[in-house]
Amino acid sequence: MGSGKTSNKFNKEFRQMIVELYQSGTPVKDLSSEYGVSETTIYKWIKKLNPISLEDGKSFTPEDYLKLQKEMRRIQEENEILKKAMAIFAKK
Repeated sequence: MGSGKTSNKFNKEFRQMIVELYQSGTPVKDLSSEYGVSETTIYKWIKKLNPISLEDGKSFTPEDYLKLQKEMRRIQEENEILKKAMAIFAKK
């Protein structure tokens, strides 16, 4: 099974529950045998969904970070388009 199938087989709430159980002290080996998910897959979910704490007390996940990066790239592209459009209209 590839990682693409894993995303379809287990919904986000289930993956989050597994990560929370891990964070509360349940060993990955136990989670794997109890829920029928490979240890490798659980470690991938932990890496993807484990929150990172910030100095101001807030937290975010690596998935949140990737979403922010994607949004930033989209906004940068929009800004470039607007700059080019302004240059075109300034010449007229």
